Amino acid sequence: MLSINQVVPFIQNRFEALPAGYLPKWLLFISVVSIFNSIQTYISGLKLTRKVYSKKPQEITKLSARTFGTWTFISCVIRLYGALYLNEPHIYQLTMISYAVALFHFASELLVYGTCRFDAGFISPLIVASTSLIWMYNQVEYYTGLSWSF
Repeated sequence: MLSINQVVPFIQNRFEALPAGYLPKWLLFISVVSIFNSIQTYISGLKLTRKVYSKKPQEITKLSARTFGTWTFISCVIRLYGALYLNEPHIYQLTMISYAVALFHFASELLVYGTCRFDAGFISPLIVASTSLIWMYNQVEYYTGLSWSF
C-alpha cells in the first residue's frame, strides 16, 4: 500500500517536470478540480449536476449525472496528459478538442436544448472551456514549436 511519504515526493517531481509557463499548471488545476467534480456525481448524485442544468433540473437523473461524471473524468484524464505532455502536438490537439467538445456541449444546452441558465452553475464551465481554448490557441507555437498548420 502506498504511504503519504511515497505519494508526496512523486507529486512534487511531476509538478516540477511540467512544461514551463502557467498553461500546464492551469490544465493540472482544472484536472484536479474535475476529478472531485466527477467523484461527486457518484456520491451526491443530482445536487451539483442539477445546478449546471438549472433551467430543467427535472431532466437530470441519477444515470445522466453519473454519465456526466464519467464524461468529466475522461476529459480530466486528457487534460492531465495535456498538462504533463503539452509539448507533444497530438496531446496538445486532444486537450484542445476536449475543451471544444465541452464548449459545444454547454453552448448547445444553453442555446438549443434550453437546459441551462446564465448562473453560477453554468458560467463556471463556460469560462473554463472558453478561456482554456483561447489560451491554448494563442500558445500552440510556444509549446509545440508548430503553427496551426500541423
